[in-house]
Amino acid sequence: MRKVVLVTGASSGIGLALCKRLLANDDQLHLCLACRNMGKAEAVRADLLAAQPTAEVSIVQVDVSSLQSVFQAARELKQRFQRLDYVYLNAGIMPNPQLNIKALLSCLFSRKVIQVFSTAEGLLTQQNRITADGLQEVFETNVFGHFILFRELEPLMFHSDHPSQLIWTSSRNARESNFSLEDYQHSNGQEPYSSSKYATDLLSLALNRKFNQQGLYSSVVCPGTVLTNLTYGILPPFMWTLLLPIIWLLRFFANAFTLTPYNGTEALVWLFHQKPESLDPLTKYMSATTGLGHNYIIHQKMDIDENTAEKFYQSLLELEKHMRTTIQKSDNQS
Repeated sequence: MRKVVLVTGASSGIGLALCKRLLANDDQLHLCLACRNMGKAEAVRADLLAAQPTAEVSIVQVDVSSLQSVFQAARELKQRFQRLDYVYLNAGIMPNPQLNIKALLSCLFSRKVIQVFSTAEGLLTQQNRITADGLQEVFETNVFGHFILFRELEPLMFHSDHPSQLIWTSSRNARESNFSLEDYQHSNGQEPYSSSKYATDLLSLALNRKFNQQGLYSSVVCPGTVLTNLTYGILPPFMWTLLLPIIWLLRFFANAFTLTPYNGTEALVWLFHQKPESLDPLTKYMSATTGLGHNYIIHQKMDIDENTAEKFYQSLLELEKHMRTTIQKSDNQS
């Protein structure tokens, strides 16, 4: 029986590189690409099958910033599959990132320069917006849309013969200082990306506490600093031209600079080959690359606690109940 792997955000960046590497490792997979843009998804599917013709590759349309889209995708997936073995919750956004020049200049002359450049700690702010569902866009895209997708697909992930894995793309930029249980959508802050990734870490821990005994295991990974469409928008093109040689040099001092999507998927691919019951729910698995380009995995203990994780999980359940009621009322009225 082919293992079934679902990857959100599979048409570019980390998601695309992950799909290529998974099929290169095991061409007997059934890989399902969960993408917002179906044109891109079709092109990716064709390329993947050209490289691995014995694989099975399918597509489902989903926009995790839209609950209607998530529900529709989940209905389709439950019709197609009887089980899911791996679900990579990878899609994400960092809208309109702005570089804090003052913070950048300050860190250049501090002992924390390598750490700041590796994590973008304090360097980036973002302008958030409200989605059609009335939620903060970064929160819904990076956290809540994926949470609802998982909730809908739960029945496909519980099987008696083999454990299943839920793998979230988090970040070194996940900071407790940017997250608040009282404002978990980060409506009042300027670093929604960092908040959303810390929320992801909390949620993963809560899911492990709840579902490990049923054979479902959740992990969080950080791909490192990867140059994708998400990061290229931070600076003008001429700035990247100036900075790239410095960034490549920094790799000799900071292993977080994985730089390419291929390198960034190291931890995601590594988790595919692990026995999930042997993994630590309090550990973030991070892709790392040496100055000479050798990839390896770093295990980092996360700065989270079970009590906060459980409270956040309960808050999401309450929000889920509210959103389902709201959507149902809207459907009845129309």
